[in-house]
Amino acid sequence: MKSGTFVPDKRFLQDLAANLVFAVVYFFAGKLGLSLAFENPSATPVWPPTGIALAALLIFGYRLWPAILVSAFLVNLTTAGTVATSIGIAAGNTLEALLGAYLANRYANGRRFFERAPDVFRFIFLAALVSTMASATCGVTTLALAHFVHWRDYGVVWLTWWLGNAVGDLIVGIFLILWAMDAHFDWSPRRSVEAALLLFALALVGEAVFGRTFDSGIRNYPLEFLCIPVLIWAAFRFGQREAVTAVLILCSLAIIGTLQGLGPFVRRSPNESLLLLQSFMGVTLMMTMVLATINMERNRAELRLHQMAISDPATGLGNYRHLMNVLDEEIHRSRRTKRPFSILMLDMDKLKQINDKHGHLIGTRALVRLAEVLRQCCRASDSAYRYGGDEFLVVLYDTGELAAHQAARRIAEQLSKDDEFPPLSASTGVAVYPEGGETIEKLLQTADRSLYASKGRREAAMQPAADRAPGTIAAQRIPGGEG
Repeated sequence: MKSGTFVPDKRFLQDLAANLVFAVVYFFAGKLGLSLAFENPSATPVWPPTGIALAALLIFGYRLWPAILVSAFLVNLTTAGTVATSIGIAAGNTLEALLGAYLANRYANGRRFFERAPDVFRFIFLAALVSTMASATCGVTTLALAHFVHWRDYGVVWLTWWLGNAVGDLIVGIFLILWAMDAHFDWSPRRSVEAALLLFALALVGEAVFGRTFDSGIRNYPLEFLCIPVLIWAAFRFGQREAVTAVLILCSLAIIGTLQGLGPFVRRSPNESLLLLQSFMGVTLMMTMVLATINMERNRAELRLHQMAISDPATGLGNYRHLMNVLDEEIHRSRRTKRPFSILMLDMDKLKQINDKHGHLIGTRALVRLAEVLRQCCRASDSAYRYGGDEFLVVLYDTGELAAHQAARRIAEQLSKDDEFPPLSASTGVAVYPEGGETIEKLLQTADRSLYASKGRREAAMQPAADRAPGTIAAQRIPGGEG
């Protein structure tokens, strides 16, 4: 290789490829948007590239700004104006995207703005309404200075430009961000059927409000309120991603119908009609998005409260109340399937001495260490609980006595490998349903007796020979007899 030869690194090539792909997408979206420009060839009330650009910068970073500049320049140069006006408009579009991404990152939690309602409001205000003023002001001023727009028409063209960009951020931008952050489906058959019904309802409402199918001779009837219940359904039953998708579908149907002279927003000119429609869709999107976010926050709060109600605060394992519910359900299931299950009851040895010698913080840490061992040793189908004090209980599903003893030995071996100070040990009792008892009380009593028999054998085995009664020997370890 000759000295001084430039060899692009991998990151440079990746950035170049990303900019090229994004530039192509932006260009074709821009041509689609300008095909709906009626007041001025460069000002359209429908401008998807703004949302595409904002989503790209928030998801992939500011490194895509050159693609915005180049593609915006080419879109305008091949539509109307001159090289100078195209440069001015492209600079405004780039500034708008960078400003919107910066404000969202700085004040609205960036691409995760949708996690809290206050951040949703900040994102809508700063990224969609404020930043888009930069593009409208730069673009219209450039056209006015070049005599492509009369100064007396400045306000109308500016409003058209700004509203098209703002709604592009609101609908297209939020749609792309939400799907980019979570694109997987985890729907049950019932939820899939409900989604199909929602889609059918959207099509029905879109046709009723903006179509010809239900035309009874009265055109442009004010039926836009019919859209609200369907969008509320999407927001409360599905979530933000699906709700915004519903708004986008409805907006597409509305634009097609309005351009055909159908629907409640038709006025003297197509531009005025689209301005009214975009205003309605923008406000509808804000309402739907906020409702979906509040509903999501409520569901998260309910889940946290539920987890707090069934979890032990110190160890994070299930608590006594949760354990009783699980045992009741498992007994009913075992009666139905005729398959056994087992429980392991564990008691940490010498917790009081640990507390007295090292303090309660170390004692609590000892409980947490044992809980971590239980998590590591349990199968995915098993579940561990803090029974109370220094006692724990593990429910082993579809497990007989031999497998339960093996699980107890695994726990003991893992606990012996824990090199954190002080060293820990635990005694274990085993009970199998239904042999150990056909009710929760009897099952727990069997495990408790097994546990204390195990603890007694441990203490006898650890007792010095000189202290034992004449004629006794140390108890031998039996399977499952100790942890």
